[in-house]
Amino acid sequence: MKPSHHYQKRILLAVSGMSPQIVTETLYSLATREKAPFIPTDIFLITTANGKKQAEQQLLHPDTGKFHQLCTDYALPDINFPADNILVITDAAGELDDIKTPENNEAAADFIIRKVRDLAQDSETALHASIAGGRKTMGYYLGYALSLYGRSQDSLSHVLVTDKYESLKDFFYPTPYSNIIYDREQRSLDTQEAEVMLAEIPFVRLTDGSVPPFLQNERAGFTDSVRWAQALEDEPLLKIDLDRRRLLVSKLEIEVPMADVDFAFYLWVLKRSQEGNFIERNHVIEANKEYADEFLSIYKSVYKEVSQYEPGDSKRTITALKNGMDDGFLSSHLSPIKKAFVDTLGSRAAQPYLIQSLGKKKITKEGEGKYYLITLSEEHIR
Repeated sequence: MKPSHHYQKRILLAVSGMSPQIVTETLYSLATREKAPFIPTDIFLITTANGKKQAEQQLLHPDTGKFHQLCTDYALPDINFPADNILVITDAAGELDDIKTPENNEAAADFIIRKVRDLAQDSETALHASIAGGRKTMGYYLGYALSLYGRSQDSLSHVLVTDKYESLKDFFYPTPYSNIIYDREQRSLDTQEAEVMLAEIPFVRLTDGSVPPFLQNERAGFTDSVRWAQALEDEPLLKIDLDRRRLLVSKLEIEVPMADVDFAFYLWVLKRSQEGNFIERNHVIEANKEYADEFLSIYKSVYKEVSQYEPGDSKRTITALKNGMDDGFLSSHLSPIKKAFVDTLGSRAAQPYLIQSLGKKKITKEGEGKYYLITLSEEHIR
């Protein structure tokens, strides 16, 4: 994976309240560091309605905006940071002026998580997120969102400012020339002497398959992701709804959709696994009549009059098993069943429910085969 500063599109994302200095402080630190400077092509700021007014006035004013001044002072290339990139947190009632109540915090969490998810969708971008601004909960949500959706090229940081310059309304970044400002006691300070240090924060990336695809959709928010993370800590739970022919996973009852034949095949493997009768698979053995009879018994009991549900598929299935179940039939259902679980739950959460291979075992002179089973124990099945 190439370094983040080598990506053609580089995004700086920050959160702020009434002090938009976080943008210029972080930008300065990223752009001027000696090793691997990160100069964003785009900047996004998440804030409140009041915070947006402050950011527009202090950063983007055409004459006095500190963002424009910073870019000029350090000869930075064009960076896309229009007023439209200052994003106001909203709830059902509209834009938030501040974040004070639990409901405000929940709205902020959902807003931040969805924005990070959207920005991380493009594999050709590198995202740098700063948690230094805004209320502490905003920084927490931003870091949490990056753990959910961040890729190897994404990074997270906090900026540290020299004590006597910290939180001063007139300090935005160390200038390359002498510039006098005043602290709260009206003592003079030179911004040229200030130091702003960038502290990169390691974070756990869950984009290795730990985040289920349903959390990638635009409706999933903070509460959904926390509920799922908590569910991952629980023991696996598989609910089988025979009447509606559904498999439901975890206490959240997430449905794993699959074709009728695959559903019956999964039940057959599950039944054999619970009885300690694993599935033997070998590419050279003859079609197994016992397997075919067992499977068709389950298939017909689940779907009653099979022709009523899928006449074409049921006829093909019965015909395919006329002489027994061969390796081709086995392989044609193992893969789509695995895909159904992984596509729904993500690769990590799907593991307990998959049809697992026990590895190679000598079965005949002609070749090696494998045993297959589902490792769920009886107490994990309803």
